[in-house]
Amino acid sequence: MISFKGRHHQQEIILQCVRWYVAYSLSYRDLEELMQERGYAVDHSTVQRWVVYYAPRIEKAFRKNKKRVGHRWRLDETYIKIMGEWKYLHRAVDKQGKTIDFLLTAKRDKKAARRFLNKAIGSTGKPSLINIDQSGAKTAAIKLYNCD
Repeated sequence: MISFKGRHHQQEIILQCVRWYVAYSLSYRDLEELMQERGYAVDHSTVQRWVVYYAPRIEKAFRKNKKRVGHRWRLDETYIKIMGEWKYLHRAVDKQGKTIDFLLTAKRDKKAARRFLNKAIGSTGKPSLINIDQSGAKTAAIKLYNCD
């Protein structure tokens, strides 16, 4: 359970600001303005401290309650346009199609594939089988992971 003891603002206000910041491309000053429109006086630096403090804890609580995934994974990536820039979306799904993890990167190289693989395995555990396309970066990342 995430503790809000000793905070000057209500739990709902804190969670709303953190959610808006993580879910949408809003700045801290945008959130400050939105909260002022709703009658709450919150400084942008306070919102920044909330995001830094609560976002990792919320993610940890979410991952703890997430349903278990299968032991056979499929890794793929695609490129999507985000705020006018092309980014690579790496994702892993299990045999039933449930998303295991995802990562946005600027490049499609061995370093990005390795980072994604470490993130996915770190959050859910090592799979028994990984299916991939003909990507040399993913093949190299899996070989490097197996060597460690």
